Amino acid sequence: MRSSIVWSNGLADLSFDLARARRAEVLGARLPPLLVAARRVAATVAQGVHGRRQVGQGDSFWQFRPYAHGDPVNRIDWRQSARSGREAPEGWLVRQTEWDAAQTVYLWRDASASMRWRSRAVASEKSERASLLLLALASLLLRGGERVAIIRPHARRVSGRFGLDRVLGELDQTRDDDDLPPRFPLPRHAQVVLIGDFLSPLERIQETISHMAATPVTGYLLQVLDPAETTLPYDGRVRFQGLQGERDTLIPRVETIRDTYRDRLKRQQDGLTAICAAAGFGFGIHHTDHAPETALLTLYTAMSAR
Repeated sequence: MRSSIVWSNGLADLSFDLARARRAEVLGARLPPLLVAARRVAATVAQGVHGRRQVGQGDSFWQFRPYAHGDPVNRIDWRQSARSGREAPEGWLVRQTEWDAAQTVYLWRDASASMRWRSRAVASEKSERASLLLLALASLLLRGGERVAIIRPHARRVSGRFGLDRVLGELDQTRDDDDLPPRFPLPRHAQVVLIGDFLSPLERIQETISHMAATPVTGYLLQVLDPAETTLPYDGRVRFQGLQGERDTLIPRVETIRDTYRDRLKRQQDGLTAICAAAGFGFGIHHTDHAPETALLTLYTAMSAR
């Protein structure tokens, strides 16, 4: 299931390391335009939605976190900050309550090798679309006064008008070889958004989602697929190249396995639907040949409803 499709035309493939380095250079060059695109997509959707921020109180202590620009000064724990041994304001620590933490939306996108692929029919790799949707959703949430954080060890939540650049900075520090989010101490009743192709074995996905739901948290899982992964529109002799350690597979006549492939993909998606339903998560599918605004509106509406 987790593979790219390469025409068997006798041309030698570039080495994986060289191709990966070039993709990294290309992605790095696209980061500023990616932010611009994310803000544009968010602005388009923002015209038709309302804010989702809700007022709430709570004094149950959850954790200390580093001070972020825009935090009220009266939230700083001066005694704990003095113990940090760091200069101000880097050493300032904010006392975070459980309710306050629960209002943070935690975001993750799959940047593993299987996401760095696209068919000839579309212009964007799956990883690029996933990053665009994550940043656009973060932009919408930050506009509404929400706090967001990337799911990764030692992640910092961000807020305010300059928060999107900080989200991108956090995103740059995430590992790019994991196809599922890492174990992360989420606060109770927080919300999470997970974006990826989710073609991993269902057992692994269920373990990850069940662990989150036990906290408990709620959230939304968005599967991002290239249209070719849905329809398998190829005929004749095609080589399927493994991207994450799988062996290459040469199919002499792809059209003979098309129905079987589609059935297997449907079983995967039915399994994802069942896993999310059991955990209280929403589930959706987005194809990279569709407008990102549609997926963003679905995500934002789902967050608002919850």
